[in-house]
Amino acid sequence: MRGLAEDDKTPFLGRRITPGIRIVAIAVISIILMMVDHASTSLTPVRSTLAVATQPIQMIAEMPGEVAHYLGRYFDRGQLITENEALEQKVLLLQARLQRLASLQAENERIRALLASASSLDQNVLIARILSVSPDPYRHYIKLNKGSSDGVFVGQALVDANGIMGQITDVTPLDSRAILITDANHGIPVEINRTGLQTIAQGSGKTDELRLPFLANNSDIRADDLLVTSGLGGRYPAGYPVAHVTSVVHQPGDEFLDVVANPTAHLNRGREVLLVWTSNTEAQAREDAVASEAQPQGETGAEPTAP
Repeated sequence: MRGLAEDDKTPFLGRRITPGIRIVAIAVISIILMMVDHASTSLTPVRSTLAVATQPIQMIAEMPGEVAHYLGRYFDRGQLITENEALEQKVLLLQARLQRLASLQAENERIRALLASASSLDQNVLIARILSVSPDPYRHYIKLNKGSSDGVFVGQALVDANGIMGQITDVTPLDSRAILITDANHGIPVEINRTGLQTIAQGSGKTDELRLPFLANNSDIRADDLLVTSGLGGRYPAGYPVAHVTSVVHQPGDEFLDVVANPTAHLNRGREVLLVWTSNTEAQAREDAVASEAQPQGETGAEPTAP
């Protein structure tokens, strides 16, 4: 009877509310609070206070993951070093390829300039690549990758996108050698484009200088005059740019002017040249071949390096 009496004294809510009902009640209260928080700002101070209060708990909960991540990076240091070295090698390789691309771009621009120059010519042309240059600073020769099998002949003119470079002096089936207009043993017939006055431009042995030693002191020539090929001698086609006059000096007592000019062609730059075919140069080449074949045995003809 006593036990029954004690059971009767237990509060009704304490006996009847089960854990499931409590969870449902908490969920309902939570939903109501979220709706109130969404609809107004009255619960913002409460939310901020709870966020600050639960921050240590959140940090403690995240600590195992952070520690595991740090330890994983520490123990993977060797792998990271290996990956870093591999990436550095890739960077070097890409930089080298980028430099090569820059070189190819410059080469393509030079070839476009040559092709643009060739398209404006009436003659047939052939693009040749420079294989080597003479190591002697006083002899300006270049070797090309085109020879007699490509139709190249002795005396053929070389030009680039800016002007006359030189002429072929030796030919083999696979390659050829050319002398540049700045060689000290070379001369080229030119005329002053402004006045038509004709003279000879001789090489000075410097890659950026030509001299005109046969102009009288009363000749009409001045700085910035353009020198072009005159076509005399049949070696060079007429009308090609050769050089710009840079200085004209008259020494007292001298009969001739001291005239210096800079070649328009880029003699010490680029790796491609144009070989020009003209009717005059081909006829001159045939005449030279016939003359060399007609020479008696044991005699040799001196091949002029200047037209």
